[in-house]
Amino acid sequence: WDNADFSRGVGTTFYQEFFTLNTAKPPFIRDVEAKVRRYLRSSYSAVWTLKITWEKAPVYAAWTDTRKTITYQAVLTTDGFRSYILMLYQDGGMQWDYTRLPSTNVLIGYT
Repeated sequence: WDNADFSRGVGTTFYQEFFTLNTAKPPFIRDVEAKVRRYLRSSYSAVWTLKITWEKAPVYAAWTDTRKTITYQAVLTTDGFRSYILMLYQDGGMQWDYTRLPSTNVLIGYT
């Protein structure tokens, strides 16, 4: 998912799972559904969603510099038939200097 390095005790990763089949949906899930509907112009009602957050994650190798971090989220969601992922990056949150990474062919996203 990323090239983050938490070995120096800087930054954190956490997740939250939402089961929403036949339950009241929290505002976060309603927002995810609205984004999927808006971007894909289709109806969508989530039954399961997983939110993963990388907060203030330093770049690999962290021993070089732990001041430059990144904060972002991956939100996986499904209605039981179709599945989607939202990649959310904090505005101004990408502080990694990609020119100093071991590999310079950096991609943001997934395949």
